[in-house]
Amino acid sequence: MSALRTLGALAGLLLAGYLAVLALLFFGQRSLLYFPQFTRDPVIEPDFTLDVEGATLRGWVLNPGRPKALLYFGGNAQDLSLVLDDVAAWAPDHTVYLVAYRGFGRSSGEPSEAALAADAIALFDHVAATHAAVDVYGRSLGSGVATHVAAVRPVRRLALVTPFDSVLRVGQAMYPWAPLRWLLLDPFDSVGRAPALTMPTLVVIAGRDEVIPVAHSEALAAALPKPPKVLRLPEARHADVQAFPEYAATLRRFFGAE
Repeated sequence: MSALRTLGALAGLLLAGYLAVLALLFFGQRSLLYFPQFTRDPVIEPDFTLDVEGATLRGWVLNPGRPKALLYFGGNAQDLSLVLDDVAAWAPDHTVYLVAYRGFGRSSGEPSEAALAADAIALFDHVAATHAAVDVYGRSLGSGVATHVAAVRPVRRLALVTPFDSVLRVGQAMYPWAPLRWLLLDPFDSVGRAPALTMPTLVVIAGRDEVIPVAHSEALAAALPKPPKVLRLPEARHADVQAFPEYAATLRRFFGAE
């Protein structure tokens, strides 16, 4: 009987430990998903402000006065001010809007999937009022934001760079022991929105992506209702796709097309 009691006590301790880890994962999940602390001090100060419900978004406007617009939704922990010249060169016939997510950079508030999606839609509506057409670019985390917008607004062209099918699926692969389906607050289900993405779409896949495994990018591309243009960069990692000349050239052609 003592052995059974010992085993029972050990099982109870293991269960309590497992539940404690799940609790830590649940309550700390947004600190694992969002990294605004790396964006608080942009190299170039923002020149654009948009007031949304519960926050003020701040960012940059490039190439003002163009008939078409491009919305840039960047990666996690990305200082958007460092890519201003690059983005302006990708779409010289567009006015480009780069806005820090809620809680990132100089934007106020706290990030969540619902807040980022609502803010992005508010930005689209603001921009669409003064432009003939709006294209959207989303990189990494921004691919999830971009698919939110493109699923519910008339986006002309959509570029998804190092995208995921869903944060839930990526998280399940990383934490197979955790019931993330019941724990995850921000699933970013891009693959679930894929049927609504009927506009011309470019998907850029980094062959050595150590953050978003290639299979997750490929799953999203395969779920799109129309075959996308796919740029594969076999030697690229998650953060260095811009180092490959064909990347910028492909974006210029894609956004420059009528």
